[in-house]
Amino acid sequence: MSPSPAARLRGLRPDWLRDPRVWRTEVLAGLVVALALIPEAISFSIIAGVDPAIGLFASFTMAVTISIVGGRRAMISAATGAVALVIAPLNREHGLGHLVAAVILAGVFQIVLGALGVARLMRFVPRSVMVGFVNSLAILIFMAQVPEMHDVPWAVYPLLAGGLVLMVFLPKVTRAIPAPLVSIAALTAVTVAAGIAVPTVGDKGELPSSLPVPSLPDVPFTMDTLTTIAPYALAMALVGLMESLMTAKLVDDITDTHSSKTRESIGQGIANIVTGFLGGMGGCAMIGQTMINVKVSGARTRLSTFLAGSFLMVLCIVFGPLVSDIPMAALVAVMVMVCFATFDWHSIAPRTLRRMPAGEIAVMVITVTCVVGTHNLAVGVVVGSVTAMVIFARRVAHLAHVTPVTAPDGASVVYTVTGELFFASSNDLVGQFHYGTDPDVVVIDLSAAHVWDASSVAALDAIETKYRQRGKSVEIIGLNQPSAHLHEKLSGELTGH
Repeated sequence: MSPSPAARLRGLRPDWLRDPRVWRTEVLAGLVVALALIPEAISFSIIAGVDPAIGLFASFTMAVTISIVGGRRAMISAATGAVALVIAPLNREHGLGHLVAAVILAGVFQIVLGALGVARLMRFVPRSVMVGFVNSLAILIFMAQVPEMHDVPWAVYPLLAGGLVLMVFLPKVTRAIPAPLVSIAALTAVTVAAGIAVPTVGDKGELPSSLPVPSLPDVPFTMDTLTTIAPYALAMALVGLMESLMTAKLVDDITDTHSSKTRESIGQGIANIVTGFLGGMGGCAMIGQTMINVKVSGARTRLSTFLAGSFLMVLCIVFGPLVSDIPMAALVAVMVMVCFATFDWHSIAPRTLRRMPAGEIAVMVITVTCVVGTHNLAVGVVVGSVTAMVIFARRVAHLAHVTPVTAPDGASVVYTVTGELFFASSNDLVGQFHYGTDPDVVVIDLSAAHVWDASSVAALDAIETKYRQRGKSVEIIGLNQPSAHLHEKLSGELTGH
């Protein structure tokens, strides 16, 4: 019996409408993220050299827009340090108008790159790079909290410790309310009631008092402007996409669900275009806030992302004075917990390190070193991936073996080639044959090999040429279909003589 129309309609409703417990989790998660976003958005505004309101507007518009058009549910996008670092020189040299124009152009680039399938490149990011990405991110998040714990009133330290204790032990008693939210509320109440003088959110900068207004960037619409902003826009697009796609992949693993990376890429572009026209500094996925939302608070739907952005503006505009009184120690405690939850402790356990191949450990260490050294996640991922590919190529290159077997009558010899033939392994292939001493009939058996590229075909051509110069015949047998097709297509065509 088919379900009734009413039942089908209920099935189409999102989880947060069908289950009050999911709704409560998503709402509270969005509130926690919004509170944590405020000081970070202000900090990133300072890095970019713009007014704090510009970063807060970007966090609001990015989160709200990506909750609708993004491909990864529950992932948080907002103003980020990586994007701020990229566009800071442009703002410093040419002003806010050029920065906003670059954000819009970066969004266009991201849509184009998404449509061209840039997300498929994520398949080439090895697990060791992913582990290094996660661990370096945890380190960067912790390092960003260190200034908030240095040269501060002594009261900050017991507040920080109290916040950590609350977040560790409260979930053992109840999970009805996210522990970070309870910690923030409790520490704020203590500091306000006792009149404890410690750094607060309000010390980071003035909160906006109204919503952003749509407008065009204040720049001359000329080719000179385009050539000025294009390099910064492209750099922002690439860094933003890489960080967003890596974060989406991480959330996929944590939640054991799949997301559309192409939709996420295009969604990031749309969100940046909207942000630019509303005067924001642009952004991308935020790994720290995403971990608060997904891993700490347990959010799983788009509602938490939408509410994170919406609550951010409500907190700034309606509850600005109250939010300004939140002690930074409370938010630092939340981020420290995020660090511990994000870091892959299993990856550095002695038992794991003893079993892991040296190359995998090297890739992880190189990734972490590059990210922490440059404070740029994209640099670490690219360098780590290239290193992994080089190590893989060296490893596979040594797996190509040539074994000669001469016939009993000495009239012919069969060379059995085993392994993968590509540019790295085929370079040594030519030197493994005995051209001067072999019989007149030479058979090269490639049944246990695969020809991958033009370098391998060129190597086989060189072997045939060397034998024929000595008056000996060569027959190549055992090619599988793809190898045979490539050999037939390129053989004899790769040299000009």
